[in-house]
Amino acid sequence: MRIFEAASSPAVRSGEFDLGGRRVAVRALAYAGEAGPPRFRFDPLGRALVARSSSGTLVAGPSDPAEWTAAFARAPAGPALIEGAAFSGEGVRGSYRAAAEGSIASGRGTYLLDPSDEGLPPSASARAGARPPAVALFAWAPERDVNTDGLQRAREREVVAGIAVPLIPSWTSEEEPLDRILGLAAASGAVFALPIAPAGDAESRRLAVDARTAVEPEALESFFDAAHHRAWETDFPDAMRRFRRSAARAGISVLPPRPASPIEPRANAQAADRLESGAAGESDEHRASRLHAAVRWIDAFARDLAPVVRDGNFLRVFPLGEELGREVESILREELG
Repeated sequence: MRIFEAASSPAVRSGEFDLGGRRVAVRALAYAGEAGPPRFRFDPLGRALVARSSSGTLVAGPSDPAEWTAAFARAPAGPALIEGAAFSGEGVRGSYRAAAEGSIASGRGTYLLDPSDEGLPPSASARAGARPPAVALFAWAPERDVNTDGLQRAREREVVAGIAVPLIPSWTSEEEPLDRILGLAAASGAVFALPIAPAGDAESRRLAVDARTAVEPEALESFFDAAHHRAWETDFPDAMRRFRRSAARAGISVLPPRPASPIEPRANAQAADRLESGAAGESDEHRASRLHAAVRWIDAFARDLAPVVRDGNFLRVFPLGEELGREVESILREELG
């Protein structure tokens, strides 16, 4: 049984969050609490499985989009991620949909994590030839590899959607499960599959064992050693190569599109998208962090960079060094044609 309590205000948390290479500046929790099915869910920002109780209290945010819009307006610039709808009941409370509508109305590109059908607002639909204002992301879960119903509903509503998959050694990181997961996702309407390096701390490993045991008890003996004694971080590069091959066979991208702010100048948005894409494929961590810093600056600058570039003043306003500045300026000039 779940009990709902009303939150006194929207739960909006600012910070620098990494969504498999995409920047998230604001995390909004439509519902707080871990109660109800599924027993385990995967958090792509925390990069770990989360255990859920069968019953408990959920704190529901406001159902008025205007309250969320006001909360987002006080947060730093950049894309937002809405979460907290991994249960039935959104049609009654309406908190997730209100948060999503409020985020888009505030002028943010918006990621929708595990939205229910009722949680998908009309404003999330992509217009032909335009960058999507929202991107739906359905996370892999132990009890089901792919949320096929969610992907199909998003496709019917013309919302760009895909999946997030943790590359857990000896479970989801091998070729056979990846081909199955990504193939099923593509057939259900996914346009991307986002690989996530799982957190390797002791608690995350313990939860992985608990989750695997719950769905495949016969795998416990062989999986226990991989879960507790292998260095997960050293497995990730090979797992990523297998993931990319599986994604290519399924015909889907390994990075979601960056959702478009409805008020963001086109050149700014395109440059930020390309810089993030470059950082996601970069093996040099220092360079990747520099590219992400450039994205943060573009998001915060807000003004249209097109006239700044045309007038030859870009390097005068760019604060992160001439070398990176020339690279960003070159991208902007390409986008301006």
